[in-house]
Amino acid sequence: MTRRRIWPRRVVLLLVAVALLAAVLGTLAFALAHRGDAPPPPTATTDIPASPDLVRRGEYLARAGDCIACHTTAGGRPFAGGVALPTPFGTLYSSNLTPDTDTGLGRWTAPEFWRAMHNGVGRDGRMLYPAFPYPNYTRVTREDSDALFAYLQALPAVRLPNRPHGVRFPYNTQVALAAWRALYFTPGNLTPDTRQSAEWNRGAYLVEGLGHCSACHSPRNALGATPAASALQGGRIPLQGWYAPSLQAAHEAGLGPWSVPDIVQLLRVGVAPGASVSGPMAEVVSQSLQHLSDADLQAMAVYLKALPQTAAAPDDRPVADAAVLARGSSLYIAHCAQCHGDAGQGKPGSYPALAGNRAVVLPQADNLVQMILRGGYQAQTAGNPRPVGMPPFQHLLDDGEVAAVASFVRASWGHAAAPVSALEVQRVKESTR
Repeated sequence: MTRRRIWPRRVVLLLVAVALLAAVLGTLAFALAHRGDAPPPPTATTDIPASPDLVRRGEYLARAGDCIACHTTAGGRPFAGGVALPTPFGTLYSSNLTPDTDTGLGRWTAPEFWRAMHNGVGRDGRMLYPAFPYPNYTRVTREDSDALFAYLQALPAVRLPNRPHGVRFPYNTQVALAAWRALYFTPGNLTPDTRQSAEWNRGAYLVEGLGHCSACHSPRNALGATPAASALQGGRIPLQGWYAPSLQAAHEAGLGPWSVPDIVQLLRVGVAPGASVSGPMAEVVSQSLQHLSDADLQAMAVYLKALPQTAAAPDDRPVADAAVLARGSSLYIAHCAQCHGDAGQGKPGSYPALAGNRAVVLPQADNLVQMILRGGYQAQTAGNPRPVGMPPFQHLLDDGEVAAVASFVRASWGHAAAPVSALEVQRVKESTR
């Protein structure tokens, strides 16, 4: 009888201890998650006057941040949200940024909007998912946040309810978000570097803050975070099948050897001597960068050129064997040479050269495989109004054939990159389904 009475007590005490430990850890996580937060904004509905100049500045900043890309569905109303954002933890849906009072930002105030930008905390006090890149936006100044808000409030109101997120447990809990923020996020401003010029500092503000370039051009860990030490060092874009190359490696997308005018041209037009953008970056140039001022593009170019450059690590992986190269050569002549040339020389002013093109010999062959499978276009800009397109070949070539032609390109005309396997092609396919 005594043992029967003691055992349940032990169980109860253990459960109480576990509950207390969970409460303590949860409280600690929430405290760490909110370290550095600005004070809660006032509840008054009074707001900043939305002068025409402020609205115009906000529109420019919205372009600089490419806000429309994530908050506008294909064929949908601008900034009304609903864009599916797939992540390894489930699908998120972007929010309605129009001033609709029930489904958008109509009841928000400028301080509440700035709190979301700076602290990653919503109007209701709930922590936001970092798919909204507040780890970058925390560097945006209060003045720019207010201008953005004024522009969004001047948009036509669109009544479109926000879709509920499809994030799996436990990632859909505020406790999980608190733990993530405790590990990886601290609100803060971008302190100007007094050793650098005003132009360099402006470029840093645009690249690291509003432009949130590191959100794509950085590796992510198992929890989807980008450690500061590896920012801009290249990384796969989750579930999109594209690799955003390193901006700190000359053999990938580093711009250290480039001239500032050529960098500006690439950012504005999407095509520059020896390079052109494609895939997600083509959209960024078309929707955002081409609309920036000469001064801001110059500042970004100065900053990007000054990034420390790393050398390529020795690649001891062998190129494809003779049989694969012979198969790839036949496929290249049949499907690719008409545009890109028998020797991969391309056609100046239209089809890019493949010979000497660092984009096709990246350590990760995802982008080359994507272009072969799905094709695509260069950026459509004022300087490139009729961009050259490449047709998709996934309906003509099987995985082994795609791998063979990709391996041939990576091993020809002076290239010596590792081959692509049919399994890698399949992985790229699966990552975008």
